[in-house]
Amino acid sequence: MSMNEMTAANLRSAFGGESQAHMRYKVWGARAKDEGFPNVARLFEAIAFAEEVHANNHFHELASVNGDFLVASVAGFGLNSTAENLQGAIDGENFEVQQMYPAYIAVAKEQDEKGGMRSFHYAIEAEKIHAALFTEAKQAVEGNEDLALDTVQICDICGHTRLGEAPDKCPVCGRGREVFRAFP
Repeated sequence: MSMNEMTAANLRSAFGGESQAHMRYKVWGARAKDEGFPNVARLFEAIAFAEEVHANNHFHELASVNGDFLVASVAGFGLNSTAENLQGAIDGENFEVQQMYPAYIAVAKEQDEKGGMRSFHYAIEAEKIHAALFTEAKQAVEGNEDLALDTVQICDICGHTRLGEAPDKCPVCGRGREVFRAFP
């Protein structure tokens, strides 16, 4: 069975956006480290991994779609101060939560593309948390302090992000604590 083209196009766009966010957060994390914010750098590193998980999920949902495609995706650019980079991260996460993923989920639901719905759902749930964490980090940096940060836990199935200990069961995908990767 082939995938509906609109859901496939949305998965390609989301793959592009998540892939770019992964790399952007790695670059912005290095800037945070250079500016003396090692916990903000660790937060960027952990969330970069979550974005990689989302990109992998979107790509795997496209397993039956072959060929070369021009992939349009929204991507923030610029290498600024850590506070400005955090604002760029907040803006990107909020765009995904408020606009991009709700639209993609609605299309996948309308087209009965269960894999697309699952992949988009996993991503939007994590992006909500990412926006909140980046907001806390920005507030700390604007006060010229590093973020007070516990261990960041990322589910390597869905990208769910939490601070502290890994849960016994992921609240998004239902997998056990063994699938969480710790960023201490």
